[in-house]
Amino acid sequence: MKSLWLSTVSEKKLDAVTEWLLEHVLTYDHFIQAMVITCALLIAFLAGNRIKQRFSAPDLSRRRFGQFLATVLPLAAPLIWLVLLLISLLVAVEAEWPHNLLTILVNLLAVWILIQATSSLFNKTSWARLVAVIAWTLAALNILDLLGPTVRLLDRLSLKLGALRISLLTVLEGFLTLALLLWGARILSHLLEKRIRENSALSPSIQVLFIKLSKVSLIGVAILVGLRIVGIDLTAFTIFTGAVGVGIGFGLQKIVSNLISGIILLLDKSIKPGDVITVGETYGWVNSLGARYTSLITQDGKEFLIPNEDLITQRVENWSFSNSTVRLKIPVGIAYSSDVRKAMALCEEAARQTERIIRTPPPICLLAGFGNSSVDLELRAWINDPVNGVKNVKSDILLRIWESFHEQGIDIPYPQRDIHIKSMPVEAESRKL
Repeated sequence: MKSLWLSTVSEKKLDAVTEWLLEHVLTYDHFIQAMVITCALLIAFLAGNRIKQRFSAPDLSRRRFGQFLATVLPLAAPLIWLVLLLISLLVAVEAEWPHNLLTILVNLLAVWILIQATSSLFNKTSWARLVAVIAWTLAALNILDLLGPTVRLLDRLSLKLGALRISLLTVLEGFLTLALLLWGARILSHLLEKRIRENSALSPSIQVLFIKLSKVSLIGVAILVGLRIVGIDLTAFTIFTGAVGVGIGFGLQKIVSNLISGIILLLDKSIKPGDVITVGETYGWVNSLGARYTSLITQDGKEFLIPNEDLITQRVENWSFSNSTVRLKIPVGIAYSSDVRKAMALCEEAARQTERIIRTPPPICLLAGFGNSSVDLELRAWINDPVNGVKNVKSDILLRIWESFHEQGIDIPYPQRDIHIKSMPVEAESRKL
């Protein structure tokens, strides 16, 4: 009996839904309006493609009103569709034909085009797209008279944690508010970064420090303001902050150490963007200083992300800390039969002819010692642009030395050994006989 009753109730509900659909949705008037909307969409799609092919030329930026065309072209098909729907709506109103479906679609499409055109004026970031989607959703619900029921439904879906009541509506409001505030904080931080970088009175390290502090401060203020706007009591997070403190003491100590090390590097100006440094076996110039790591780019284009803590605890060679002038030491070996003074003069002349070698202090060649196979010389020369590389300068100098030595008859020896046999063994002589 119970199953029969449930079956009867289900059939009645299904019949009621079917009757409502046939009466309000699947009607002849709606079918005609849907056909008009579909035809207008096809015409707009074809016309929009023709317009894009006509104006999407490589020299669009050089055309008159080029920027305006670049903004409007992606919306060509929706705009044509909107115009055709408006014409159809006006005809339906004048002829007193049913037009409720046309009215709803015209309002939705107009709001969508307006939001898309507005968002195209800003950088196409994920935040801008998210705000555009949320704005269009709210507008669509308002046009369909569903905004009030939706708000009430979301408010009913709630959860109580002591005196704190959290509903799905509160979560969505907080998410939307936080998204808007973070978007605004991001735009403001970009403006501040631009102003800070334009200030030539600040050193690069201080500029990076101010930029990082401004970003962290703006994001923190945006989060706190967002929570207060939603109505969440911040005192409820005291236990959470205590747990975070314990987590920092154990699991996050490396992250915090790198963060504090980065602040120390920025404050004492020991390493700043543009410096040429050597950390262990890694040589390159500092590209940027981050909150957790420092970006170091080597001569072969590799980018190393070195933790800030390593730059504090390990030995670091900063080639341009207080002065960018660097001395190069280039070992050169000549044969014992060569003229040593002439070879030293040729080495100094080769250094002077190299473009990046500075004149003061002048290059100098010294006699370093007497090796097993060569007379060891050491050429010392100075450069003031180590950021452009060191090995390439050494290569240029050695190439000039090679050419000069060959022209002047200076021999460059290679390791060799002479074996002198004083006497033949007795057994070997008897075998010969």
